[in-house]
Amino acid sequence: MSTDPAGGDAMRIGFLHTVPALAARFESGLVAAEPGASAVHVVDAALLATAIRSGVDATVDAAVAAHVAHLAARGVDAVLVTCSSIGEATDRTAAAAGLPVVRVDAAMADEAVRIAGPSGRIAVLATLEATLGPTGRLLERAARAQDEPPRVTSSVVAGAADARAAGDDSGHDRLVADAVQQAASSADVIVLAQASMAQAAQQASATIPVLTSPDSALAAVIAAARAAAPEPALEPVLEPAIEGAS
Repeated sequence: MSTDPAGGDAMRIGFLHTVPALAARFESGLVAAEPGASAVHVVDAALLATAIRSGVDATVDAAVAAHVAHLAARGVDAVLVTCSSIGEATDRTAAAAGLPVVRVDAAMADEAVRIAGPSGRIAVLATLEATLGPTGRLLERAARAQDEPPRVTSSVVAGAADARAAGDDSGHDRLVADAVQQAASSADVIVLAQASMAQAAQQASATIPVLTSPDSALAAVIAAARAAAPEPALEPVLEPAIEGAS
């Protein structure tokens, strides 16, 4: 961790976003969760465009790795990649990085599996088709730890991405909230796959848990940064002097 001029160590978290608006959301969340921490943001909207167009290929892998290396050079203690569509590139980068790299939906997936329980039902909602595969595979991998894994179903909220692209955030949120209420009748827990969907969860009146990723992801990256921090050096213990000793 970097040295805080006021004394002690200040946590410094790097963020890689593909949606520019998420920078402010995660900045405020970090300050609330870890007062005194600072953020370094990198925004690359082209990564999401590539993932939508041609999948998470070697180009995306290389770009994620380069951005993480840049953030590491800026002195961050850990990196959170806030785009679930490139989650698998995040995993591959994390395996070779020299600092913790956290994917935004990992903690949420573990929580969904825990809530659903054996043979439970998890409904995944996304506004982009490109997100369903990575998040669905993550959930299935987490579910394999169960003797009777929960069943995962996935669907795209029709029209929500177009509404957001047109600047109609309230329309986006309304469509997501409606989809949550429809999915609730046949699920034990609902996963909103993209961090950009979190605001819409506040409008949904579901009777089952509706999980979003920002808060659990922030908790995970903060915990990872703490775990990776070097142990403080121990002060030497001096034996008291004994008068008359020769």
